[in-house]
Amino acid sequence: MRKLLTVFVFLASGTLWAQSGELWFSAGQSMLSNSGIGSVSILGSKDDYKLDNGFRFGFRTTFNTGVRTGWELGYAYNRTHLNLQGQDQGGMGIHQVAGNYLLYLTKEGTKIRPFATGGVHFDNFVPPGSSVASGGGSTKFGLNYGGGVKAAINHIWVVRFDVRRYETLKPFDLYFKEGWLHQTEVSAGVGIQF
Repeated sequence: MRKLLTVFVFLASGTLWAQSGELWFSAGQSMLSNSGIGSVSILGSKDDYKLDNGFRFGFRTTFNTGVRTGWELGYAYNRTHLNLQGQDQGGMGIHQVAGNYLLYLTKEGTKIRPFATGGVHFDNFVPPGSSVASGGGSTKFGLNYGGGVKAAINHIWVVRFDVRRYETLKPFDLYFKEGWLHQTEVSAGVGIQF
């Protein structure tokens, strides 16, 4: 157990991986477009099943590895509703895990830091009546990009605002599934820096 703890402390060391780091909680809106995911019938259409806009909340960990660069890992829970020909079929969760590169417009230590970001992610779509643990979901990969701004309140507390676009392959194996699902995140968050 001691060896495992020693390895973990070494790998999590801020001096090894980052000049500074941040832990974040954020919440906001998840807006979907091209949200028709197909039909169960060969007589249907691409918009028989559709996803609605919803809310999201999530956690991010940032490792600022250079004066103007960093990396970010994050998890977000997105809540939407599944509609069948305009009828609500119930709430649906989208679990999202992302890894992103950050490019800051101002150097580390600046109070206000606008940034651009891009990366990869995967989404696990969980239909009504299922759970992640039951294996009833559909996992799809995608790309994301966007930007935002971080502002230091003091030497510990920081706030942020993000606008990001997620391009994800559509879930489930339905007929007439075409194109990518487009998701726009608009969120605000609070964090601590170390």
